[in-house]
Amino acid sequence: MESSWIITIALLIFIAINFLYYKSMNGYVRKAFGKKWLRVYGNKLYFWQSSIFVSSAATVFIMYVLKWASILTF
Repeated sequence: MESSWIITIALLIFIAINFLYYKSMNGYVRKAFGKKWLRVYGNKLYFWQSSIFVSSAATVFIMYVLKWASILTF
């Protein structure tokens, strides 16, 4: 039961960070590279790959901090 809560918390953190990354970087990419840049499949794949990498790294870091602060125990 406890592990399902930890997985749920990790998924919520991941989704929240991914959403914030998308909202902040999508506007920047459109302004810097133009509207057509994200229509190309390779560029779109690169954008989402970086989004998943940043979200994963931040989720691991936040989960580590929560474990270090004894907020989560696993």
